[in-house]
Amino acid sequence: MRHQKYQFSFLAGLNIMLSPSLAAVYHHDGTTRPNIMIIIADDATYNDLPLYGGDNVKTPNIDRLAGEGMTFNQAYVSMSMSVPCRASLYTGLYPVSNGVCWNHVPARNNTRSIVHYLGALGYRVGLAGKVHANPRSVFPFEMVEGLERDCVAETAGFETNEIQKFINRDNSQPFCMIAALVVPHIPWTVGDPSHFDPGQLKLPPYLADTKEMREQFVRYLAEVEVMDQQVGMLMELLRETSKINNTIVIFTSEQGAQLPGCKWTNWNTGVHTGFIVSWPGRIQGGKRTNALIQYEDVLPTLVDAAGGRNKPGDFEGSSFLPVLLGKKSIHREYAYFMHNNVPEGPSYPIRSITDGTFHYIRNLKPGNIYIEKHLMARMPLNEFWPSWIFQSSENEKTYSLVLRYMSRPAEQLYRIDLDPEELFDLADNEGFAEIKKRLSNQLDKWMVSQGDPGAEIDTREVWNSATKGNHFSRLKR
Repeated sequence: MRHQKYQFSFLAGLNIMLSPSLAAVYHHDGTTRPNIMIIIADDATYNDLPLYGGDNVKTPNIDRLAGEGMTFNQAYVSMSMSVPCRASLYTGLYPVSNGVCWNHVPARNNTRSIVHYLGALGYRVGLAGKVHANPRSVFPFEMVEGLERDCVAETAGFETNEIQKFINRDNSQPFCMIAALVVPHIPWTVGDPSHFDPGQLKLPPYLADTKEMREQFVRYLAEVEVMDQQVGMLMELLRETSKINNTIVIFTSEQGAQLPGCKWTNWNTGVHTGFIVSWPGRIQGGKRTNALIQYEDVLPTLVDAAGGRNKPGDFEGSSFLPVLLGKKSIHREYAYFMHNNVPEGPSYPIRSITDGTFHYIRNLKPGNIYIEKHLMARMPLNEFWPSWIFQSSENEKTYSLVLRYMSRPAEQLYRIDLDPEELFDLADNEGFAEIKKRLSNQLDKWMVSQGDPGAEIDTREVWNSATKGNHFSRLKR
């Protein structure tokens, strides 16, 4: 690594130049660089967690972490599917800029990621569990074994010996450890659903109340319990290895579950993520913040916390470290979202924006019907959808939920602080016309700044090209 000069006072007036190994541990101001652990769940709807009002399942380990850190009430992914949202998390760039505008495509060549930025600050950057980040040149993680990597495996293998070896390997060098869990991603096959009573569940109001839906939902909740247990084991590992006091821990629930209205949509239950940050001695425990953040802000925050410098042009997100340290209560004014449905189904591009109170959604092909092939057609992983269709012929509410999911207007507007499930569309209400116009104009500006051509990129031809690394040319950056 590049040798840098840092000053460290052992006695008054005595200054020495640190060795390279020690230089990796200290900030330019002489304080210790923090270790970093990022725990990523897989498809857990944020408000199914008790921390955000869920009352069907208990998550004591996540609750304990929240008691030790800061909980974000308004944290978002920019695309509610794994590959794009992780690309944004790891690069600090929006999907058009990093190139991952659809599922299962590589990032643009020469994009820099968390491995490069933290590596330049002396960090070892490892990843255990689910990867979903290509090409290797952009995401050259040190691969750490022990966690299941296949998100559709019927097991959720979890063993921390190799993670422990990684974080203990060199105490003179800080680490960044990403633990990417595969729960509660489908298939919901781990955990113990038997202690849940399907008949007593309080189903979210955007889900049709069918026997099959309740049976599947308890299997999902059982995996949420496993997710919580794994969070607890990772935190216990940090305590046992005496790393906890100098480690920033981030937990994120990622996008919503593979349920109608969550994952693969721009609705709040798709793009809203549970998000906790702890840092003993620096972040006051048990605090909640309404500061608006999204995944693109995480990497610049970590660089800032590690003593680096966020240079203009490096990131499209920005550091929210002042929020974590209690110096600010506001971060960004808007968060932005996109959805391109290919290859998960026929073209159905969506763009949207929130200011934390209102959420404006623009469906770019409202004449199309929405189809997500995995959720709606892949049996037996989603046994509930046929029950929705069958019941819709005799149940008006179920029919309205099927219609909501598959047939959407050109514009939608929701007040998410009062209607987090977004069941009451305000787009045609004249009383909210100015708010809709303001958000629509701001969304236009963001799309122009991104060089986002909109519906033109949600085609099989463009996706096929991008899978080969031939990304479309941005109109502007």
